[in-house]
Amino acid sequence: MAANEASAPGTAPCVRILGLDPGLRHTGWGIIEARGNRLTFIADGVVEPNPKLSLAERLQVLFAGVQELVVKYAPHECAIEETFVNQNPVSTLKLGHARAAVMLPPAAAGILVAEYKPNLVKKSVVGAGHADKGQVVAMMRMLLPGSKSGSEDAADALAVAVCHAHHRASALALGLRK
Repeated sequence: MAANEASAPGTAPCVRILGLDPGLRHTGWGIIEARGNRLTFIADGVVEPNPKLSLAERLQVLFAGVQELVVKYAPHECAIEETFVNQNPVSTLKLGHARAAVMLPPAAAGILVAEYKPNLVKKSVVGAGHADKGQVVAMMRMLLPGSKSGSEDAADALAVAVCHAHHRASALALGLRK
């Protein structure tokens, strides 16, 4: 059912959300459905380009991987973690390239792409903005029964999707969403 389709009286519409945790070596992804406050796990995984490929080839692998997810799962909305600036400007720039490569497929398909700060994502799912990756993995398993989240990257992506599910109503109220 599309996000804007009418649902049965008394029920909230179902919204499918693609969460992305971008990285040049490992880009985590997770798909959830939100119906009101109820969240349902659909799928998760990691896109992992061969590190021996050139930068352009790795970016193309990321782009194609997310494009395939958009076609296969038909998300209504997408959420991505914002870039954190670290000590190494070259690493930050490469992460920016990876973010662009994974943002383009949903954007080209006309899908909203919301961005969230890493601390907000962690606070939304764990309750603490400086939670460690193990806590995020554990919470995703608790919040999304059926999720095995063997990968920290996939768990982080699911956390981004959950964060978006929690904050999307605020974004709508502020006019940040259509």
